[in-house]
Amino acid sequence: MRKIIWTTTASFEYDGNIDYLLKEWSDIDALNFINNVEAILFNLKAGIVEYPLTVEGNVRKCVVCKQITLFYQVNQKDDIELLSFWNTYQDVKKRPY
Repeated sequence: MRKIIWTTTASFEYDGNIDYLLKEWSDIDALNFINNVEAILFNLKAGIVEYPLTVEGNVRKCVVCKQITLFYQVNQKDDIELLSFWNTYQDVKKRPY
């Protein structure tokens, strides 16, 4: 199984998305987000799926839910580096990948 490496940015954005869901939506919505992420990470760790490459060519993107896209890359050790949990409502010009 591959190892999952959380960058500081990914961890911060993940926590921020959960905080937002808990404040503005519901516990169930936050739990659904967490479960979606856990399912994606399980599949990535197991090597079951690879998501589409971005135009940069070394970064991949995965839709967690309509509002959140996960950006990640596979490093030289074949580990998964989580880069960003991007909120799609943000200005696309500020998108990191």
